Amino acid sequence: MEFLADLDWGRYWFMFPVSMGVATTAMLSGIGGAALFAPIFLIIFPILGSEYVLAGTAAAIGTALMTEVFGFSSGFVGYYRKKLIHFRSAYPFLIVALPVAVVGALLLATLQHQEALLKAAYALLMLILAPIIFRHQSSQGMGATTIEAAKGPGGELVRVAAADGQIYEFKKPRQGMGGGATTGVGSFLTGLLGVGVGEVIMPQLVKRNRVPVPVAAATSVFIVIVTIAAASFTQVSALIAAGGANAIPWNLVCYTIPGVIIGGQIGPRLQGKISQRTMEKTIATLFAIIGLAMGFIALRELGLFGV
Repeated sequence: MEFLADLDWGRYWFMFPVSMGVATTAMLSGIGGAALFAPIFLIIFPILGSEYVLAGTAAAIGTALMTEVFGFSSGFVGYYRKKLIHFRSAYPFLIVALPVAVVGALLLATLQHQEALLKAAYALLMLILAPIIFRHQSSQGMGATTIEAAKGPGGELVRVAAADGQIYEFKKPRQGMGGGATTGVGSFLTGLLGVGVGEVIMPQLVKRNRVPVPVAAATSVFIVIVTIAAASFTQVSALIAAGGANAIPWNLVCYTIPGVIIGGQIGPRLQGKISQRTMEKTIATLFAIIGLAMGFIALRELGLFGV
């Protein structure tokens, strides 16, 4: 354990409040926190100085996903207490998401030395997701009554009684071939790049299946936590196998993990108090900025810019 004594344990102190903010945003929007953590590690840290730079892109993605596991676990507890999670609606998505996410995580292990390629892929993903999220029209009240639920797809009518007394009725979500393909792609990208599954689950639940937003957000968190836990375990195991225990920046996660645990509790408490559409526009704008910045870095590393 000598490597632990050599670490600068105060270096990343500022990531504690940052992690709280990231986790709160992730809980409110249903996206994966790794979508924001990885750019912080890969774009902001190098600006702060060489001593802040992590071992590589794979290490940054693995650390982001590892942190996200704790944040979504905390959020899961918050939503579970509010009795908003509908577990049976999550199972069809998990059947597809789990194995595909593990495959993506295994591929990351084989590509961990392809720094520019991974950054280029991440940039492309952000630029693709940005307009999709921006154009998505959320339906905040959808599914709140039996009449509205009858308009949705599927056959089985389900009922969720929240802890605050609110009743949500909607038809059990169906994934279908198109939905299964979408879930598979998002899960694969989550395993490979740390982001994707949360961004494809929420639109399917809310827009396609007319699940009320509070239930959709809570159920999405459950799907994401199970998926990223499988992907994170695979990624971290591969990193440690390749570089030993010091492949994980423990002096960083000692701040990010407590931060996301707290943020994971704040998010569910704010659910419904912030417009879902406002959150979507904010996330879409952030993704566009991240995509452009990451793309520039990737092209520079590929030697296409003489800077």
